[in-house]
Amino acid sequence: MKKIDLHIHTISTDWDSDFNFDIANLEKYISKAKLDAIAITNHNMFDGEQFNMISKALGVVVFPGIEISLDCGHILIISDSTDLEDFEGKAKLVAQKITQIENRITVDELETIFNDLNDYLVIPHYQKGPAIQGEALKWIASYVSVGEVDSPKKFIRAIKDKTMLTPVLFSDERISDELDSLPTRQTFIDCGELTLNAIKTCLKDKGKVALSETKGNNLFQVFDDGQMLSTGLNVLLGERSSGKTWTLNKINKLNNNVKYIEQFSLVQKDDAKDKRDFKKHLQNNQSQILEDYLSEFKVVLNDVMSVDLQANERSIEKYVDTLLRAAEDADRRDVYSKTALFDESLFSISEDKTLRDLIESVQQVIENVEFRGIIEKHIDLNSMKRLICELIELLRSKKLETKKKELVNSLIRDIKESLQLRSASEPIEDIDLYRVSIEKRKVDRFSEIVKFLQKEATIWKESIQAFSVVVEKGAFAGAGEIKEANSGKGAFREQFKQYGKPYLYLQTLLADENLMRSELYKLFAKISYRILNRDGVEVSGGERSEFRLLRKIKDSQNHDFLLIDEPESSFDNLFLNSDVNNIIKDISKSMPVVVVTHNNTVGASVGADYLLYAKKEIKEGGPVYKLYSGHPTDQELKSLDGTTINNHEVMLDSLEAGHDAYIKRRQGYEAIKN
Repeated sequence: MKKIDLHIHTISTDWDSDFNFDIANLEKYISKAKLDAIAITNHNMFDGEQFNMISKALGVVVFPGIEISLDCGHILIISDSTDLEDFEGKAKLVAQKITQIENRITVDELETIFNDLNDYLVIPHYQKGPAIQGEALKWIASYVSVGEVDSPKKFIRAIKDKTMLTPVLFSDERISDELDSLPTRQTFIDCGELTLNAIKTCLKDKGKVALSETKGNNLFQVFDDGQMLSTGLNVLLGERSSGKTWTLNKINKLNNNVKYIEQFSLVQKDDAKDKRDFKKHLQNNQSQILEDYLSEFKVVLNDVMSVDLQANERSIEKYVDTLLRAAEDADRRDVYSKTALFDESLFSISEDKTLRDLIESVQQVIENVEFRGIIEKHIDLNSMKRLICELIELLRSKKLETKKKELVNSLIRDIKESLQLRSASEPIEDIDLYRVSIEKRKVDRFSEIVKFLQKEATIWKESIQAFSVVVEKGAFAGAGEIKEANSGKGAFREQFKQYGKPYLYLQTLLADENLMRSELYKLFAKISYRILNRDGVEVSGGERSEFRLLRKIKDSQNHDFLLIDEPESSFDNLFLNSDVNNIIKDISKSMPVVVVTHNNTVGASVGADYLLYAKKEIKEGGPVYKLYSGHPTDQELKSLDGTTINNHEVMLDSLEAGHDAYIKRRQGYEAIKN
């Protein structure tokens, strides 16, 4: 197996934080990490002179490369060293096009610059930002078989998924003179001679790519001293002050996107405050559910806000009055009032929203690539193209008709005003009775929807082990609850008097200038959140802490690493064994998990994939934290310097307070049983 890192930066550019390259640190990194090959991949540039200096100074294979900013993400282009002058010339063309951080080039420009990209090793950012994904990845698929990821979790996921590219994990390190800790992200490949073509061939086979030299993808290097961790569940044992939390802190510092549940972070100190904070945190977590549920109501509300029924009533009254007077004065009308345009109505102009939405929907079907196969099974795309052309023609004709109506309406208004100035007869008031009728129906429908929202019902439910998260809707019981829904601001005593009449209630809310119109949708129905235990009863103080732990562990699925420091500090053994162990084990199937424990319920029952034992040794320079590691079935755990420790003794001392205490407890249990 060969160890490679094909993503290293040696020149500070606009895309990097400022740093000074240090060849000594690069040599140190290669030596300590035992690398067999590297690639120099600076952002949008290549320095041939520096590359030659680095190649001569190092005793490993060094490939020339460049990291390029495409308009769809970043990509590595790596060459061999046989024609360095040609590669440098092409890199200069890239540098000429990308002179500022906001500049990008297209895939077409990339292909034009490098001619045949099959001559290079092409590695897009895959599960790593800024990533090339979806449609953009298909543009370069013909010369790409490997993609860069940024964590062991994503590496394992890609290795297991047959539809994904072969993953590689590289350091992406800036080799500076201030490099505090050496990178631990490299990839092993089962390759003989390290030529570019050999590496390209090797990377096409997922079976020849791994995170560790001997353990395949079961272990990966976590520290620069060579310490390994399992890609699954790791249990970290040790006496008090032996360096367990120090180890977790170090892992947290050296890795990105880590979920760290620290010791005692879930213990409640003030029950009342804890209850308030818990409720607030729960509402924040479930806020998207509220937004999704009320999204359509927001559209209805925004539409009804513009409806003024009182103004419509006044318009109708004025219309009827002028109509009656016109009838009474019919025999006394003058020459101006007798003209056809004197009482002419304006053309009604409708919106084309439905037609526009239909065109967008058809366009989406035509342009969709992801589900093209299914679409073509049921729909002839040529027919869809003819359909969209006809719809567009219809839209154009409607727009032309609308413009004609607007022009005619403008002329009618001008002529009517001129006639009315000259006539002694009173004109009939203009009114759009259709609009008035529609707005009345809108208000009636709005009231029906609000009444429905105010009926008690469960709108969402989620189970997390023995707990259930329940979101319920109902009516506000008083002005205080409306105030709470408005983030504790304002007074709603007067508004609440109209709460049973949705439209009138809306008018009282609109009359308050201190209320944001965009937030009014929250003030019509009460949305409450509850956590229920296995008995269907709202959780107690201790159960709140249990739920928070389960929620934090479950939320870690959005992270690349999960660290838990002594979960037993706050919980009983039954909960740990029945709920926590199960969810931890499930999550460890998709990401590395490290659990620190002194508890045999967690340590011995969780089913660890890898075991670590922390031990503090006092030396002349002060305390030194030492780690022993191995599989749970190993008789001995081994440290990096080769010293060993008995696994059986470690387990008994750490989880059972020693052999004698374990035997004594077991005898006590047997005595009670008998």
